[in-house]
Amino acid sequence: MKVVSKIACTLILGVAAALCSSTPAYAGGSDDKQSVLTLIVLKDDSGKPIRNASVILHPVDKNGKQSKGGQQLKTNPEGKTSYPGVPYGKLRVQVIMSGYQTYGGDFDIDKPEQEITVKLKRPTEQYSIYK
Repeated sequence: MKVVSKIACTLILGVAAALCSSTPAYAGGSDDKQSVLTLIVLKDDSGKPIRNASVILHPVDKNGKQSKGGQQLKTNPEGKTSYPGVPYGKLRVQVIMSGYQTYGGDFDIDKPEQEITVKLKRPTEQYSIYK
């Protein structure tokens, strides 16, 4: 019983150490410059914050192709989320929230601290020739 407990504790400590690692999942362990990125997600019509919006960050190579890997975040009640350790360069930001149009855009990350504000729009009515 004690052997099993020691093994379980060792596994838990190993997983906790891996999760607390300061290297982002997609940074590739690079020693290049990194930024603290803050994203704010607001309603386009009222400017009010959107909580629990899904924000996905994808690195983009110099040819504009999305690299493998990425990071998914959720906004807090103030519509904000942040991620430290984003490498300088192009970054594709995608924001998804039920009841809103999906947003996607590319940004140049080139400052130690950078803030991006995204305004989500409600879906528009679809048009049909059969009306």
